[in-house]
Amino acid sequence: MLIDTYGRVATDLRVSLTDRCNLRCTYCMPEEGLQWLGKSDLLTDDEIVRLIRIAATGLGVTEVRFTGGEPLLRPGLVSIVEQCAALEPRPKMSLTTNGIGLQRTARALKDAGLDRVNVSLDTLRPDVFQALTRRKRHQDVLDGLDAARAAGLTPVKVNAVLMPGLNDDEAPDLLAWAVEHDYELRFIEQMPLDAQHGWKRDGMITAGDILASLRTRFDLTPEGEEVRGSAPAERWLVDGGPARVGVIASVTRPFCRACDRTRLTADGQVRTCLFAREESDLRGPLRSGAGDEEIAKLWRLAMWGKKAGSGLDDPSFLQPDRPMSAIGG
Repeated sequence: MLIDTYGRVATDLRVSLTDRCNLRCTYCMPEEGLQWLGKSDLLTDDEIVRLIRIAATGLGVTEVRFTGGEPLLRPGLVSIVEQCAALEPRPKMSLTTNGIGLQRTARALKDAGLDRVNVSLDTLRPDVFQALTRRKRHQDVLDGLDAARAAGLTPVKVNAVLMPGLNDDEAPDLLAWAVEHDYELRFIEQMPLDAQHGWKRDGMITAGDILASLRTRFDLTPEGEEVRGSAPAERWLVDGGPARVGVIASVTRPFCRACDRTRLTADGQVRTCLFAREESDLRGPLRSGAGDEEIAKLWRLAMWGKKAGSGLDDPSFLQPDRPMSAIGG
């Protein structure tokens, strides 16, 4: 069991498979990209599967989310999913992706055992998409979403970040589109994880702003905390349901008290929180011949030291040195 001193138990593992990405979203990285991790720094496919096996069979992890960077860029992704699907007990498995490449991989991922996907799409307007991502790939994302739904990777969830002066007027349109296509929309407050450290609290589009915009067109009924549990998104029924919309308000409405996540970076570091400034190395012991129980002990020790909260509400908050692409969102 991965328990901390505040009694929280981590059952949800986020695994970053690569720090590389084929988009250059303005809220994530600079236009020229980043200095990527070297191949020898990355965990191998076998090392990833072994760590997930330790987590799922010995540490109480029941859900695994593959992230990046862009996880579809990982050549061994389908094999990793297939091997993890064979574990006993088998964890639920999902994938967070920008959707580019999903059209050609959705069926193979479903056949390998992936349960569902989260796809990032911040706008319905191709020109705004290009401004946000610095790439002309809008239609590829839409095609990827269609392929995911057709393959049965459901519920297909769509993650959207609203940025001032770019797409901050699109919340109602995005929700209408998601309801029409049977996608479950999640708005995510912009978080201080950009590589260029340009995030500013002042001027960001908050959960309150998003909900006020949505209510100009829709009736929203809160599901309530008893339904939410440890999920990061607060959810509302749209016009009485069954459609739902969620808001992940990491900045203005932190949900740290119910957090059930542990994180593994692409280079084998345990992170107790998305905003942590410390990491615990598993790659070194793994490659030095440590046994499963020793790895599990190190993981337990790392999670035991998890802080009470992210610190985002503290004026002295310092943004993590590592960008989201290396951490895994």
